[in-house]
Amino acid sequence: MSVITKAIKLSTKGHTDIIDITERVAHCVNASKVTEGIVTVFIPGATGGITTIEYEPGLIKDLKEAFERLISEKIEYAHHLRYKDYNGHSHIRASFIGPSLTIPFSKGTIQLGIWQRVIFIDFDNRSRNRSLIVQIIGE
Repeated sequence: MSVITKAIKLSTKGHTDIIDITERVAHCVNASKVTEGIVTVFIPGATGGITTIEYEPGLIKDLKEAFERLISEKIEYAHHLRYKDYNGHSHIRASFIGPSLTIPFSKGTIQLGIWQRVIFIDFDNRSRNRSLIVQIIGE
């Protein structure tokens, strides 16, 4: 069994910036030469999340609006009072999505549904340079 760790570097705009990383994850798996196993994508940080979605403009807009309805950035958070960075909503949104996603792969191909794409969401209130950890486990 092999364990291979790679990174995906991203520059984000923050403010619920949604980035399709599907092809980058697939490239990491393909480049690893591991053909059967799982790949985990993880964001080290407390204001980003990783999930899947049908990546199309209407749904991207809907998802951003849903986050604002559910966890608005326009209200006061106790986190703001303590740290004065005004990104309490960013931390809460990220905790709802979660920092990682595990995807099976077979014959070197990640196993996603026909419209399913892997996305990284940067919830922070500023642009960021991010480094996602991609860990490939298999044979």
